[in-house]
Formats: sequence, C-alpha cells, structure tokens
Amino acid sequence: MYKIDLSKTLSSERWGEFFDRFSVSNRGRHIAIEIIDPDLGDQELIKNAPLLAMIYDRPDKGDNLAIEVGKDQMTYAHTVQSPRDISTGQNASGDIVAIWITDVTDRKTLIKLEV
Repeated sequence: MYKIDLSKTLSSERWGEFFDRFSVSNRGRHIAIEIIDPDLGDQELIKNAPLLAMIYDRPDKGDNLAIEVGKDQMTYAHTVQSPRDISTGQNASGDIVAIWITDVTDRKTLIKLEV
C-alpha cells in the first residue's frame, strides 16, 4: 500500500482544475480502484485498467467525482458521491502514485496508479 502524505491534501476549490489537468496528463496510465468501507470491508473494484478521465462536478453541478477507465471509450466508471477530502501520494520522483478520496459517509476510495 502507498503511504499517503497528508500534506498533499487538495483544496476543494481546486478539485475541478486538478482533475482536468490530471486526466489529460495521465490518460492511458493504468490504475486500480479500491474501496475501504468500515461497514462493507475492503473491495478491489478494478485493476490494471487504463485511465480515461477523472471528472469532478462541483456541489452545484452534482457534487461527485467520476473515475472512468477505457482505452478509447469508457468501459467502466466508478463515482464517488459527495467527496469530502482528497489527498495524493507521491513516489520519491514526485510522481503521483495514489489518490485517496474520502466521501461524506467516511467511505474511502483509493486509486493506485502504475508508475
């Protein structure tokens, strides 16, 4: 598991901009999506799939974060409803290798990125 550096917590005002830029520069990078839920347990939803896009809709537009995978078109999507905190984990080179999202119900979504 990746160590998440909490000093890399993203300001909610910048989530849209961050995910727009991140999607463009990381499209095709392989990811895994894991859910950590205290009630349901841990679940790996998908692994080794190419990132298509991560799209954040502000609270006045739906308040969710969509994670889409697929090579040329979306083949799978996971949506985080009402994200509350978003942090990134980086390797020694400064590459983002993980994104940790906590929603309002305290369910956590971990996106692990291939280096």
